[in-house]
Amino acid sequence: MIDWHIVCDFDGTITPTDVIDNVLQRFAGPEWETIEQQWLDGHIGSRECLSRQLALIKATPAELLAYFDSVEIDPDFPDFVDHVIGLGASLEVVSDGIEQGIARILSRNYVTLLPILANRLRQVDQNSWRIDFPYSSDACRAASGNCKCKSTPRNKRVLVIGDGKSDMCVASTADFVFAKGSLAEYCIANRIPHARFDCFAQLPALLAQLPQSVAANATAFTTADLFIENQELLHHV
Repeated sequence: MIDWHIVCDFDGTITPTDVIDNVLQRFAGPEWETIEQQWLDGHIGSRECLSRQLALIKATPAELLAYFDSVEIDPDFPDFVDHVIGLGASLEVVSDGIEQGIARILSRNYVTLLPILANRLRQVDQNSWRIDFPYSSDACRAASGNCKCKSTPRNKRVLVIGDGKSDMCVASTADFVFAKGSLAEYCIANRIPHARFDCFAQLPALLAQLPQSVAANATAFTTADLFIENQELLHHV
């Protein structure tokens, strides 16, 4: 796996639910749902969506931290991280969510050394917030707050692990995808090489079936070839 780089989503992938949606349900007015629908319908990008939604939040730091401390993750994710590191692959959590929340949730589950690329929450006053986008790109095709395509190295094969809309753009350029939720449906519709999964306990077996070859940009082995040669992986789980 030394030739592979893994881009792993957080909300709905490592966690069973969407952390930002839960924050908005608890601490924002109902108008956040109208903004969400505009994003789902493709009228705005996630950067605009998140900026408008997070401005609606009314919560103290203590209230936000208490919520983050209630969030559960897939119980097999820490073992998956150890497994991947043992195989020699690189792994980053790349999310259109909130960096501080992700770091706190992972730390509480003894995952402390992973790079986290995500948006950053900034306090405006006692209970008001805004969100900054240190990993955005004006050239992002999806107008995302976090342009996940920017996190993919050029000298390695890229494996994307995700579940939804924020993962679709980077999945289109990846060498392989482990997908659940709407991302799996997107991969099917667009003939993207992928395998379905439900939990991280299933992923070591799927990792073992990935090709162990030189990096993607140093070979003529294309994603189309990978799709054909890995038909048995599709809907494996």
